[in-house]
Amino acid sequence: MGFGLAGMRKTALSAIQASSKAMDVPKGYLPVYVGEKMKRFFIPVSYLNQPSFQDLLSQAEEEFGYNHPMGGLTIPCREDVFLDTTSSLNRC
Repeated sequence: MGFGLAGMRKTALSAIQASSKAMDVPKGYLPVYVGEKMKRFFIPVSYLNQPSFQDLLSQAEEEFGYNHPMGGLTIPCREDVFLDTTSSLNRC
């Protein structure tokens, strides 16, 4: 099952936008929390369209649905997996 922006509820988007404003997130970026220690990263919103990142989003959807306890998008994977995925996207 894929995860698309069209599938996000308005309330989920509003919560992400509200929490993003509170953290001074750079324009064009989205806060995500990753790993056991819930380390915060800012990712470009363009990552949301990348197939490898959508796999991570599918994991998040399966585990959390649209309820992300940290206020931003929580991705349930190890930090090293997340960093490998995003570093490959930076090379594109």
